[in-house]
Amino acid sequence: MSNKVLIIIIIFSLLITCGLGGGLFLMWNKMSSLDKTLRPDINEETGGAEESENGVAEIGATYSLDSFITNTADPGGNRYLRVTMDLELEHEELAAELEQRSPQIRDSILMVLSAKSLQDIQNPEGKAELRQEIMTSVNGLLGKGKIANIYFTEFVVQ
Repeated sequence: MSNKVLIIIIIFSLLITCGLGGGLFLMWNKMSSLDKTLRPDINEETGGAEESENGVAEIGATYSLDSFITNTADPGGNRYLRVTMDLELEHEELAAELEQRSPQIRDSILMVLSAKSLQDIQNPEGKAELRQEIMTSVNGLLGKGKIANIYFTEFVVQ
């Protein structure tokens, strides 16, 4: 084998190795940013989830909402979205205010849900963004505390 062919093979192998390494690096960065988006309960100071003594992540008091059914914002209106969620409360006393403001909260959530198209909510990033929008909307209505997190217990698009 001539030296030119050997050099070409070595250069080609190096290019493939660098390309694979770069691709793996980009994939690793995307996956780690996706984890932060999907896990809003990550504590930035400690770098992990807030955990109790036995190693299980703690969850505060929750408030269950009835199901929401709305059309998506897609052209033609042929699709609908059904969502059921639980709200994690900053403190238990917030449940009384949520009960009192239930019509306002449901209206606010319905406005956010009906503005979404299938493309907006079909991937995990879209669902995380929807969760954040709903939290912002509901927290804007509350005076005595805030919603710490939202857990989707049912999420169906048909």
